[in-house]
Amino acid sequence: MRFGIVILPQEPWAAAQDAWKGAEAFGFDHAWTYDHLSWRSLANEPWYATVPTLTAAAVVTERIRLGTFVSSPNYRHPVPFAKEIATLDDISGGRFILGVGSGGTGFDASVLGQGELSPRDRHERFAEFVTQLDRLLRHEAEGESGFDLDGTWFTASGARMVGAPAQQPRVPFVLAANGPKGLELVCRHAAGWVTTGADGKVGEPWWGSIAALSARLDDAADSSGRDPASIDRYLSLDSGGSFSLTSIGAFEDAVGRAAELGFTDVVAHWPRREGVYAGSTGVLDDVAALIAGRRALPPTLER
Repeated sequence: MRFGIVILPQEPWAAAQDAWKGAEAFGFDHAWTYDHLSWRSLANEPWYATVPTLTAAAVVTERIRLGTFVSSPNYRHPVPFAKEIATLDDISGGRFILGVGSGGTGFDASVLGQGELSPRDRHERFAEFVTQLDRLLRHEAEGESGFDLDGTWFTASGARMVGAPAQQPRVPFVLAANGPKGLELVCRHAAGWVTTGADGKVGEPWWGSIAALSARLDDAADSSGRDPASIDRYLSLDSGGSFSLTSIGAFEDAVGRAAELGFTDVVAHWPRREGVYAGSTGVLDDVAALIAGRRALPPTLER
């Protein structure tokens, strides 16, 4: 099991850098931030930009992997975004993970004056976004000097990147998807899959939805000819109506249940002072001890 933490981009960097350094010191394997222009109940609070935040985090850390949780095509074009990601991956020394989803229907979906999309259109745009990012982020490795993009949603003429990819053949993708078409996209392009479970479910029904979605991914992988075990599985622990870092007991229980369902990675949220994800950062000391203890176990005993 690998452990991740989401640090919301709400603090000025002078204060925020302590959390990113702390995530590495506590032993987390990966650290993430939301890729939104604002977010739900926190829309009227400070909210810093994603790529500069992760770039700064890359400079003050050495080991921990860094990622977007998750990016979307709501307000991004794949050409400039791919160049930003390739540069960030270079600065981090090849530690970047690109989380991508289809994009929600909230503020980010309308801030640039866009009309509302149907679920089908959102998926088709998502699939095109991922496919074009895949090509852009690997194309130096394939010797291309520039190319055109002639898609339904995104176009470009003579697109170029920054140099040879820091990771081969490109940064790993972790795709957020629950539906059949989205899971097919995971099987084609992704190193990993991330889920927050079924919308509106909490408690035991939420855990039931997690099990059903994981089984659905198995079926999609089998149908595509891909080994299901080759896809890393990330679970956002704080999406089922409770906060996993309320206590070390709550966290350990959630991690155990995720492991039983075959997840390779779990992701919690850095405790905030109030509101959503409110809690004490003191629990992170206990989490660090738990992570260190699990790493000390033989592989056959680590659950």
